[in-house]
Amino acid sequence: MIYDRFQEEAIAHINNGHSVIVSAPTGAGKTAIAEHIINEALFNKLGVIYTAPIKALSNQKFRDFRTQFQDNIGILTGDVSINPEAPILIMTTEIFRNKIFDQPESLNKYSWIIFDEIHYIDNPERGTVWEESLIFLPKHMKLLGLSATIPNIKQFASWIESIHNKEVKVVVENNRPVPLHFLFQCQNEITDKIEQLKRIRSSKPNKLSSLIEYLQNNDGLPAIYFVFSRKRAEELAEDLYGFKFLNSKESRAITQLYEDLTERFDLKNEQSAQILYPLIQRGIAYHHAGMLPTLKEVIERLFTSRLLKVIFTTETFALGINMPSRSVMFDGLRKFYGTYVRNLKTRDFYQMAGRAGRRGIDKEGFVYTRVNPQRINYEEVRRIIFGNPEEVKSQLNTSYATILNLYEKYKEDLFNIYPLSLHYYQSKKNEQKQALNLLDAKLRLLKELGYTYEGTLTEKGKFAKTIYGYELVLSELYEDNILEQLDEVGLGVIAAAIVFDPRKNQRMPASISKSSRMIKRTCEETYDKIKDKERRYKIYPFSKLPYFHLCSCMEAWLRGTNFDKTIEFTDCDEGEVVRYFRMSVQVLREIALAPVASHLLKDKIKETIRVINRDIVDAEKQLREG
Repeated sequence: MIYDRFQEEAIAHINNGHSVIVSAPTGAGKTAIAEHIINEALFNKLGVIYTAPIKALSNQKFRDFRTQFQDNIGILTGDVSINPEAPILIMTTEIFRNKIFDQPESLNKYSWIIFDEIHYIDNPERGTVWEESLIFLPKHMKLLGLSATIPNIKQFASWIESIHNKEVKVVVENNRPVPLHFLFQCQNEITDKIEQLKRIRSSKPNKLSSLIEYLQNNDGLPAIYFVFSRKRAEELAEDLYGFKFLNSKESRAITQLYEDLTERFDLKNEQSAQILYPLIQRGIAYHHAGMLPTLKEVIERLFTSRLLKVIFTTETFALGINMPSRSVMFDGLRKFYGTYVRNLKTRDFYQMAGRAGRRGIDKEGFVYTRVNPQRINYEEVRRIIFGNPEEVKSQLNTSYATILNLYEKYKEDLFNIYPLSLHYYQSKKNEQKQALNLLDAKLRLLKELGYTYEGTLTEKGKFAKTIYGYELVLSELYEDNILEQLDEVGLGVIAAAIVFDPRKNQRMPASISKSSRMIKRTCEETYDKIKDKERRYKIYPFSKLPYFHLCSCMEAWLRGTNFDKTIEFTDCDEGEVVRYFRMSVQVLREIALAPVASHLLKDKIKETIRVINRDIVDAEKQLREG
């Protein structure tokens, strides 16, 4: 195989026994470096762990690698376990972090850990997991970190070197194998001169049809259109119904492929699949997290067939999933970042823009940005597209479960762990002090609530240490014997409430069953006590409140109702329901893993999981059949 300069450099470091972090543009070919490590490990009968930030990416890597490495590949996510003893094991970063704490001996046979999208350490919700994984990385494991552009990559590598006392090589590639050509649609004019945005003074609105016609006339298809709303993705796809991108032969081919795939994934009678049918025949589709996972996979397969010409999608399509196109379009340059809408980060823009330009097919990729001067000014457009990518910053916010695992091992010396963190490495003195104060406050709260006693974990502490993110509410319910008293349906209802996050202004169902009302009242009383104590200890953010929006939905599903009827009990998208049901399975498994959970509770959980994890919810079935 002929490697590019940066690939050769990284592989040479790997062959010399070094850990490596690679920063290179999306589509540059970082996966080839990971494949080299896997091939070498298999030849030397060693193991490799490959972690990915989202389950969709884990699943795709499993499918891709299984084609190459057959039975040597396994996958372990919260809701999937296929060939878990395989020498090459794909998993989410959360699973890897949990193994470090709960089953460190299970990692002994793995010589390498590959972190795909390692810049996720900057993610406000989940970055802590990457940081903890790197701090507590087993000494015998070498590391390959893969990322899109990280301006402070040398600082990042120096931090890892400082805590593990071994050299980490840095490899940087700034050039894309397929260069990008940037164009703009503003007031319905299309230009590749950003300065013209300042001079365009007409009041014409941007028309999608004008942009699409421009792409058609300039050999710009296939194209990915990024939009930051599920509903808008569907609406824009419908707006293109008048376009027909395929000739009759191509239309017959994509129709046949769609029919074969929907039959294979048992989607023939699904309304959502039928709604897409007339769009598919014209070479148009949409793809977002609200869709059934199997339907999303069908769309992905259609796109890789090159018969789909325009796909409207949310940003998860950009994350690692190998779906390049000739052109990328941006609906706008503003998106929701956790708590508010703001202008795109340059790094996020390029994660998506990097899907433009197919290596070996296109000489250049085309990126079209639709600009509304009333929503964003010229200077911000220039900053996003031509500015420097943002540095990767620590988002450390250690969970109660992590603190309990550290306390069990280090007792009061756990405070000596914080100076090993990237947060400490990057922070000023006052920020370091605040972080230590928060750690101290969390430990004092755990002691007051009886999770530790005289330097050891109590039974409740041993229960809580396996449940990351939802530990306090569930552990208090466990101590009060509530979980033991619930039946299988009640356990499912609680699990769904623990993981569910309502959208802004989303309301509870008008009526819920008497048993769910009682569970809800008990959970809210428990939560209020926890929140009062967290407020008193100045712990922020507070533990997550359980939300019971899916309780009727979960009850119906657990009583054997089919999926179409089940989703009538909620205003959530069907893909969301599947995702939350799968997350519920994951939480129930974590409860069952608690060493102090009784056999009765474990048996009830096993039955609850069996009933939840069927048909469309069964992620493992989707992977096996796919």
